[in-house]
This record gives sequence, structure tokens and C-alpha cells, in this order.
Amino acid sequence: MMVIGRRRLFWILCVFIWAAIAQARADLATVLPDDWFTRPPTAERIKVVQTAAEDLGWSPVATRLFAGSIRGYELRQENAAAAWYLLARWCDLFGQSQAKAGRQWLEFLSKAGALYPHIDQQRIRALPDEPIARLLTAETGAWLLGDRTFSETFFDLVTPYDCLPRVMGILQELREAGAGRFASHAQLALAIALVYDSPPPPHWPHWQVSTTVLPRQLPTPRDAFLFFLDSDKAGRTLHKLGSLPAAELKFAVDLSAPFSELLWAQQSVKFPLPNLVKSYEAVRYRNDRIDAQAYVWPGDSYELPEIYREGGICVDQAYFATQAAKARGVPSLLFGGAGRDGRHAWFGYLGTGQKWVLDAGRYEEQRYVTGVAFDPQTWTLLSDHELTFLSEGFRRLPPYRQSRQHQVFAELYLRMNQKTAAAAAARKAVNYERRNVDAWELLVAANDEAPSRTREGVLREAGQAMQRYPDLNARFVRELAASMRARGETSAADFEERSLVRRGQTGGRSDMGVDHAATAMAAAAPADQGRVYRQLLQQYGRGAGIAFYDRVTKPLVLAMIAENRRGEALQVLAQTRSILKPEFGSQFDREMDELAAKAK
Repeated sequence: MMVIGRRRLFWILCVFIWAAIAQARADLATVLPDDWFTRPPTAERIKVVQTAAEDLGWSPVATRLFAGSIRGYELRQENAAAAWYLLARWCDLFGQSQAKAGRQWLEFLSKAGALYPHIDQQRIRALPDEPIARLLTAETGAWLLGDRTFSETFFDLVTPYDCLPRVMGILQELREAGAGRFASHAQLALAIALVYDSPPPPHWPHWQVSTTVLPRQLPTPRDAFLFFLDSDKAGRTLHKLGSLPAAELKFAVDLSAPFSELLWAQQSVKFPLPNLVKSYEAVRYRNDRIDAQAYVWPGDSYELPEIYREGGICVDQAYFATQAAKARGVPSLLFGGAGRDGRHAWFGYLGTGQKWVLDAGRYEEQRYVTGVAFDPQTWTLLSDHELTFLSEGFRRLPPYRQSRQHQVFAELYLRMNQKTAAAAAARKAVNYERRNVDAWELLVAANDEAPSRTREGVLREAGQAMQRYPDLNARFVRELAASMRARGETSAADFEERSLVRRGQTGGRSDMGVDHAATAMAAAAPADQGRVYRQLLQQYGRGAGIAFYDRVTKPLVLAMIAENRRGEALQVLAQTRSILKPEFGSQFDREMDELAAKAK
């Protein structure tokens, strides 16, 4: 009898829960009726959404809003649908558990190889199992729901690298600290929240200075926000910070120099924006350190005034220039790259007319084919195309915004496994903006069950759209080649890959040939390594400089030394020297001599 009673109680509870869910859905359909979603949400309706979420739960309201936004989209009311979609995204985010979001963030960093030892995992794991909405006041929540421009920027920028509970907590803190200035500088606040949610890695901003001399710590979000607000108000910035988007401001707020040094830079490094490159040249170049191969800063202080007095090598010049730029509200990046005879560091900055200058201090004669820089939001290296997208600025223009409106619905349809609808939305997105790479990837994913030739046609089209961006073009072409090879078109697949490398070499991108050579060497059997290396050296080594040596030659030679194949190692180095022709006495020349000595 007791068992029967428990079973009856279980079914009674299930019926009660189902009835409550059905009633909640009915209530939401009444509170948020279908006809709302064909017009953008008004302030009054946003208030109704917030009240309903507080009463019935953020997640059920998010589900209702997602469905409503799709309804508006299918009725061809794209602008209204996009606005309701943003509200749905906020409700979905507000309803997430802080504890679960924190754990997911740690798991993502671990898989990405970015879970550094100094990240306070204990603090993240101690987050409460409460909705993220609890981190915000009702007033802040209402402001976020109601500001469409901020919402579009937020959801455009946020990535799995961002710890959402920390981001939202920082936004709340800055809204309180900024008082009446938060709304006018909300993009600045967002940039700080996305950068300061996690500590920087130990090798940021560069590795050629010890952690003792440069602690690599960001200031508190509040102090950084007030520093920039005060500098902007006092006219000490070269850009009006209230007019820049968070996508660019994040390259201004990643401060490694303390405020005392930044204030010094404001007073002492006063080059106008058109001549900001001179801040790089203001640091005297130390040839004696290069001659002594002293690539790591030798002093006990890495303060900006000390660098200015003592001089430094290229990486110190670039560090000085970027920090001086950030002190004056100028987004800036520190680049490192490999060229013909050595490695070099330079800087980029947001110049006049909000146009990016990406080659300040770069030596053209050394042919540094690619430069890498940190993205301070993710603490990963920026890709080639992201840097080019920055300089082109097309993401600020209306066609990209329209493209994004269709892209988000392609994502929604794909999650619902409605691939035909997803493909149609993604196609509209790429028609508005051919450079929307996320939309191309969605279009490819929506065609994953289509016939191979149909999918290959989409990949070929995506590759053509990305011809100006070699890394993106290569991504789609390689996927195309893999598909062709899988259905037996081996020769055609090989042709596509060879054409990819040739286009890179013609366009001055010898690094693409280096990529191919490194992959080929990794796949070569030990008995074939010498023969394969000679072929790759002849085909891809000319003009590739130290990059080929770093990624192809050196790993092979070190492996041969470890296997006591010293004669072969010396032969490889001799062949390499005859093709790459390092300049006598250069960094490249010295490194080859050192490796040859090790082989002997």
C-alpha cells in the first residue's frame, strides 16, 4: 500500500508540474501576445518583459521571446525580430546559473589550453547557484534590456572566453562608479568588463621582460574606468572615448603600466595623433644589446621613464609606444613577427579618421610577412583577418548590421535543426555582407547533409569571398579539398591545395607555404624526412626567411640530433643556408651557427 501511495504521489506531482508549466506558457502567451513581435519593443513592453521574467522566471520568458522573434522574422519584419531577439538573449543570459556559467567557462579554458595557473578557480567554483540577474540591480537590468545599441555590441563581442558572471558584475560596478557618465561611456565600460573578467597570461604583453620587473597585472575595473573618464573629460585623450565602439576600446583599456607611468606619458609623450609613430622612435635603439644577444630587458625597472632614458630594442620600443598610446585613449597593439633575417616588434594604433595604422615601426625591407598581437578580450593571438577587419572598419556600417540580423536567425534555426530555414537566413546574411565569415560558416553547416557537390559549391563560394583574407580563404579551400578527396577526387584536391599555396606566395604570403611545409614534414616518415625536406625547402623556402627555419628546419634538426643523426642534421642546415641565405651577422645567421654547433 505504501508503494502504491508513493507512486500515486509521484504522478500527482508530475500532473501538478505539467499543469503549472502549461499555465505559465498560457500566461506568457497572454502577457506577451503574438502581435507584439511584428513591431520593435517599446519601453512599456520592455517593462512588461522584465516584470514577467521576475514573476515567472527569466528562462521561460526567454523561450517565449525567441519564439516570438522567429515569428516576426518569418513575417519579414526583420528589424522588429532582431530587437526582440536581443531581449531574448538578455533574458536567457539573466536566467543562467552563476555557478554553472563559471564552471562552463573554466571547462572551456581548459580545453582551449588557456587555463593558466594564476586564474582563481576556487573563486569561480564558489559562485552561487543563483541567476546571473541577481548580480544586477533592477535599474541596470532595465537599462540593458532597453539599450539596443549596447545590446547589439555586447552580443556581437561576447565569446566563450568571457566569464559571464564576472562581466556582468563588472558592468554593475562601473554603472555605480560612473554615476551619470556611464550611459555616455557605456562602450568603454563594456570594453573594460570584457577585458578585466579574467587576468592576463604570464607572457603578456611580451616575454622579453621578467615578471619581477613587469608584474603583468591589470588595475581594478573601477580605477581603470575612472582613469579614462577623467582623462577624457580633461582633454588628455587623442580620441573622444564616448564615440568609440567597445570592439576598438578593448585595445585601449588593457593597461600593463601603472597609472603613475600613464600620467607621466600623458605629460611627456605628447605626439599628435598623425605623428604617433614617433613615440616608437623616441626610444633610442640599443645596438649593443643586439650584439650581445641580450634580448631580455637587463634592468631592474621597466617603467616607461626608464625605457625612455635607457633605450631598448624593438620590443621595448613597441611596449613603450603602445602604453603611451593607451595613456592618451588610443587603442593600440604590440605586434611581433618573423622576417628574412630576424624577429621584430612594432605597433599599431587607431589613427586619424578612426583608421587603423598597423605598421608603425615595421621594417619593410625585412619583409615581415605576418605579425601577431594579443586580443585582450580572449588573451589569444589575433588572426590575420581580424586585424584586416579592424583596419577596414566595415563592421561599423549598416550592411554588416543587416547581415548580422539574418545571421542570428540562421544560428537559431540551426539549433532547432531547421537546416533549410538556416541556409536561407545565412544566404541573406552573406548577400548583405560578403565578409561576414560567421554567416559563411553557418551556410556551410546548414548544408552538411546536402550532396557533396552542393556543399563543395558553398565552400568554393566562401573561399572566393575571402580571397583578400588568406587565412580564411585557406580554411574554406582546405575543407573543400578534404571533401573532394573523401569522394575520390584526389588530383583535384591536390590542385586546390597547391593553388592555395601559389596564391599565397604571389601575394607575398610565404607563411602559407610554411604552413603547408610544416604539415608535410610532420607527416613524413623518418626514412623519407631528408628527401621530403629538400623538396619543401626548394618549393617553399625561398623568401620565407626565419619563419621557415623556426617551423620546419629547427624541429627537424633537433629531432635528428636527439636520434643521434648528426650528419644528416648538419647536411639539412647546409642545404637550408644555401637556399634561405641569412645575412652575415644577423639574428638568423647566429641562430643557425648555434644550432650547427649543437649538431656537431
